[in-house]
Amino acid sequence: MSVDLQALARRVAAHGAVIRVVVAEIAGSAPREAGAAMLVWAGGQEGTIGGGALEYEAAARARAMLAAGTGDRVDRMPLGPRLNQCCGGAVTLLSELWDAARLEAVGDVTVVARPLPGTGGDAPLAVRRILNRARGEGFRPVARIVHGWMVEPVAMAEREIWIWGAGHVGRALVAVLGPLPGLRLTWVDTDAARFPEVPEGVVQRVAANPADLVAEAPAVAEHLVLTFSHAIDLELCHRLLGHGFRRLGLIGSATKWARFRSRLKALGHGEEQIGRIRCPIGDPALGKHPQAIAVGVAAELIRDRAEGRTREERTG
Repeated sequence: MSVDLQALARRVAAHGAVIRVVVAEIAGSAPREAGAAMLVWAGGQEGTIGGGALEYEAAARARAMLAAGTGDRVDRMPLGPRLNQCCGGAVTLLSELWDAARLEAVGDVTVVARPLPGTGGDAPLAVRRILNRARGEGFRPVARIVHGWMVEPVAMAEREIWIWGAGHVGRALVAVLGPLPGLRLTWVDTDAARFPEVPEGVVQRVAANPADLVAEAPAVAEHLVLTFSHAIDLELCHRLLGHGFRRLGLIGSATKWARFRSRLKALGHGEEQIGRIRCPIGDPALGKHPQAIAVGVAAELIRDRAEGRTREERTG
């Protein structure tokens, strides 16, 4: 998990100051992992540290901090004796007040390291080594307490997802994928009126001919093509095959896909190249409801990321 400085900046701009509650450390069984966080302000909150009594108490403390103007705090909470929960573990929560000045002081970094309340002095050697590796090697540490300092990587988009079409399936995909960490969503359609309210953090693009935007997509982007027009879908697939991509998914039936394969071949694309397109997207066993399609796509993305991290751990 990581510090989402952009989300913090949006909430600070809207509310002046927020409390960020982060799971700094766990022992035994706990509702969320270290690094899970939520933002709390006087009239609301976003994110979750696991729900239930733990989150309820943490949010109440955060609002009391805002009202009293008190400083940061650390709470070590045994879940069974303190909250009557069955997890059996313990959680250390770090609650910090963030405002515009604090965000500015953090600056342009890839890792945020700061002493826990009550811990003074310079950063210990272990923390300095982490920061040096982050600067020199792009190292991204796991969120944890290191010798009295909280160390967290800054949230970065690990994957670029381009969603072509703002119809029912496009809307379902944005709703399901938007809250997932590590994704940067770009949402494209032909007319701004076709979009609902676009969630914060989602990049909205409007183009009379969406295929003209293909040239702007990173070569490592992943694409989900599901516009209202088969002609637009075909042109997008054609352009993307020439542009390059990490993955390309097309919504459609077996009949649509057979016709697209034939037409893409006529446009000069080879069978192996065309075979990189996944049609249909999602998990057909879940059904054709827009939310079911979105859930299937999200499951694939999560599974792929988890498998990638496992490979990195085995090789690194």
